[in-house]
Parts: sequence; structure tokens; C-alpha cells
Amino acid sequence: MKSLKELFRIGHGPSSSHTMAPAEAAEIFKKRFPDAPFYEVTLYGSLAATGKGHFTDQAIIKHLAPGTTEIVWNPDTVLPFHPNGMLFKAFDKEHRELGKAVFYSTGGGALSEEGVKDQSEERYPFKNMQEIISYCREEGIPLWEVVRRFDHEDIMEYLEKIAIQMEQSIETGLMADGVLPGGLRLARKARNVYLKSRSLRQDILRTGMISAYSYAVAEENASLGIVVTAPTCGSCGVVPSVLRYCRETRPLSRREELHALATAGLVGNVVKQNGSISGAEVGCQGEIGVACAMASAAAAAIFGGTVPQIEYAAEIGLEHFLGLTCDPVMGLVQIPCIERNAIAANRAVVSAEMALLSDGVHFISFDTVVQTMLQTGKDMPSLYRETSEGGLSRFAKIK
Repeated sequence: MKSLKELFRIGHGPSSSHTMAPAEAAEIFKKRFPDAPFYEVTLYGSLAATGKGHFTDQAIIKHLAPGTTEIVWNPDTVLPFHPNGMLFKAFDKEHRELGKAVFYSTGGGALSEEGVKDQSEERYPFKNMQEIISYCREEGIPLWEVVRRFDHEDIMEYLEKIAIQMEQSIETGLMADGVLPGGLRLARKARNVYLKSRSLRQDILRTGMISAYSYAVAEENASLGIVVTAPTCGSCGVVPSVLRYCRETRPLSRREELHALATAGLVGNVVKQNGSISGAEVGCQGEIGVACAMASAAAAAIFGGTVPQIEYAAEIGLEHFLGLTCDPVMGLVQIPCIERNAIAANRAVVSAEMALLSDGVHFISFDTVVQTMLQTGKDMPSLYRETSEGGLSRFAKIK
């Protein structure tokens, strides 16, 4: 498994796979052909199907400027390695080809280039969650300590930067009003929900506050604001809102919060290694489902759960999102994405509570759910995997 720095990334929304990674690909290609007057970028599969709603073309054009860029949309062709493929070409002033490269956006902002070996370093010597749990049992350590031992020396400092940005995304989102960009004319809800929640009865206060924080981050993402992939931009509101709620409702030091964030990162890393966090590859179960599992584990750690209870919380969090499709209306990370962040965040706290009410013993392991999620994604028809051809995106009528 790789560093948590590969999982938690700070960047502009609305999509880690459709905006952040294509922008990085454009930067890389631009450096190779900095003086090319013309570029042509062909987007394939999911990138082409929902790229306009995700502002993929704008991100690429911006980073290839001042050269003139033509975007070719090819949603019906899926390259072999991953549904999010893109072909970059550079031309001289006589329109002769100078060079080309094929990139793949593999989820969560990660980028892979065809024919180029991945240079990122493997940091964790574990294949799955069970091996991590066994190591913790043998060493008598909590899950967060695994991160401190095996990741970069400055990983806790990095996680503090992540925590600060998560909090900033909430604060910015809570102060914003107006309509989200993209054409749906969807009004922001975060501030209104937050103001209403402060006067709600205690039994529904939690739902309101967690939802307000989730909306705040997800709406910032939809507005091309700065967020943290956790594990993706489309699911970026889940973990921050749960951490914020826990911090406000119980004594929680920054150190304990970072330990919870490290625990969440381990869960996300296991999925990246053995499953997928790409909506184009496995549907929204790989984004919202994994975010819920990460937040469930973080909450269980904050609540004082044992290692088996934390693993159980993550299992509950992911299991009940199995089969969730990725069907963004008009290709925008708004409907149903924003609301799903709020639902998943609330469910994460409940999942942690359920796990702590048990002794941590359960029949289905987290690793089994990850395997099931991957197979479910492979079995899922492509129109339900971030193409805007099925589900809500097909039947929702926008006036």
C-alpha cells in the first residue's frame, strides 16, 4: 500500500478523477511540449460521457494554455486499462504531430501513464485489513500507530494540513449562499440547514449538524472550491463532517483527531489496493461507500473502539452501500452526490455506534466486503458507472 499522501489530496473540485487528474496530465504533457501551438486531447469512456459536467475540458484547456486545444469527446470507446482514458497530442504550427501520450485517471486524483512504470513508493507491507489487524494484535498497538510506523516521517504533520483544509472547506461552505454552477440551478443548502439545526430538538440535532457540514464541503466541491479527496472529490464531505461533529460533541484533542484521520486513511488505502475508489470503474459504492467506511472507522476510533470494533464499523459502513450506482444528473457532482454525502456521514456515526455496541465479532470481514464491492462493480452495467446514461440521470427531468 502507498502513502496516505496518495489518498488525501488537496485540490479544486468538482471531481478528483474528472478534474484534478486531467489537469495534472495536462501539466505533465505541457512540460514536454511547452512551445506547441496546438494540442488535441481525446477523452474516452466516462471522461467523455460526463466530462462537460465535471469541467474536464476547462481544466485541460487551462493547463495547456496559451496553446490552442481541441477537445475530442469519445464516450463510446473505452480504453483497455481504465474507463477514464485520455489521449494527448501536440502539434507544430504546420499541424505536424510532435508527440503523444495516453493517461488514465484511476480515481481519487491518481494518474497513470501508459507505458510508464508507477514510481510512487510502497510504504505498507500489508495485503489487506486482516494482515493489518494481525500486526496490531501482535504488537499491541492501535490502527493509527501503523500509519506512524510505516508512512513518511512527516505523515502526522501532513495529516494536520489535511485536517485544517477539511475544516476550512466546511467553514467556507457554511458561509456561502446562491446557486451552484452547471445549469441545474441547484441552490446551496448548507448554511440554511446549519442555521435551522441549531434550534432543532436534541434527537434530530445530530442529523441536522452532520448534514450541514456535509453539504458545506460537497457544495464547495461542486463550486470548484478547494477540498480534500477522502477518498474522492465526489465523496469529500463525509469524513470532514464526522470529524467536525465528533469534535463539537465530545472532548477531542487535535492529536486524537489526527489519529482518527490516520485510521480512516488506512481503511481507504485497503480499498485502493484491493478494490477501487473510482466511480467510473465500480459506481458510487467506491466513492460514497468507501467514504462512509472511512468515516465509520474514524468515529469508532474516537469513541474508544477496539481494533476489531473499528474494523467492524468500517465493514458496516461499506456493506450497506454495495451496488450503489454512479448516476450524476447532467454529469454534475450535485444530484444525487451532495445529498449522498450527508446520508453517508450520518450513517457513518450510526455504524460506529452499532460496532461499539458489539464485541467486535462479526461474520463478514471488511476484506470480504471490499472484494464483493469490486466484483459488484465489474458486474454493474457501464451505464450505471459515471456515464449519466442510466439511473437518476436518465429519468430526472430538468426544466
